[in-house]
Amino acid sequence: MPSPTALITGITGQDGSYLAEFLLEKGYRVCGMTRRASTENFQRIEHLRDRIELIQGDLLDSASLRQVLETTQPEEIYNLAAQSFVPTSWQQPVLTAEFTAVGVTRLLEAMKQICPKARFYQASSSEMFGKVRETPQRETTPFYPRSPYGVAKVYGHFITVNYRESYNLFACSGILFNHESPRRGLEFVTRKITHGVARIKLGLANELRLGNLQAKRDWGFAGDYVRAMWLMLQQPTPDDYVIGTGETHSVQEFVEIAFDHAGLDWRKHVVVDPQFYRPAEVELLLADSSKARRVLGWQPQVNFEHLVRMMVDADLQALRPRP
Repeated sequence: MPSPTALITGITGQDGSYLAEFLLEKGYRVCGMTRRASTENFQRIEHLRDRIELIQGDLLDSASLRQVLETTQPEEIYNLAAQSFVPTSWQQPVLTAEFTAVGVTRLLEAMKQICPKARFYQASSSEMFGKVRETPQRETTPFYPRSPYGVAKVYGHFITVNYRESYNLFACSGILFNHESPRRGLEFVTRKITHGVARIKLGLANELRLGNLQAKRDWGFAGDYVRAMWLMLQQPTPDDYVIGTGETHSVQEFVEIAFDHAGLDWRKHVVVDPQFYRPAEVELLLADSSKARRVLGWQPQVNFEHLVRMMVDADLQALRPRP
């Protein structure tokens, strides 16, 4: 029996790299869509380059998406590409909408035309809940996004539902709560913290400037969450699932564990800087992923403290001078 083919958009990102590893272990042929850029950013997938196929395409360009699908003929499509950094969505709201919202429609339309039997995963986000209507948040919780990114993700989510119901496509959305790893971008607060701790520990810096320490999130490990994506596409019928740990922690808790793991007192180094506050803050996100646990048999393997320490250790190792 031939290996199934999976296409991952956003394969060079945190989730794309973990998903590629996971699918390769499952025996898939893995194809990754990348945008043409003057500088290549393949750092997260460098160790996989000889085992995956990279093909150029762009969520802003419908013709390129059709060409990618015709070339790869995937059985599974994972749409992880987006402008995914919330603060940038305030600076570039229209571009965020083009990638993160309308880009989903372009990809679904191409799939409908080229490979309508494929199975489609859309990366939805807990940022869609925003100013939360109920706690914890589940699949039926109304959305109230609080950023251009969150608004764009709501569009992407509902266009996926519409194509599923209108064209009978196997299309799922995973409403993933915050998930982190050593491969997280430096612009995200969790990696900013662990990288900052490592720099302070190694004498490369003395302070770490952060925004709202009281903001709370449901943080998990990205490697656990890509398993949930795959499980959604193995079900007999397509559906949407909330994925999270069911625990909430403040930014300050993250800071305390990270500094403590490095043997440092966070109060001597952390400076609260108002410039890092959001225009509209999302105060509390907490997942009820009981449906995913029941239907998919999914549950996280890595707990919060382990995640923080793993990230600190990775940054210390990366920043230490080579002998």
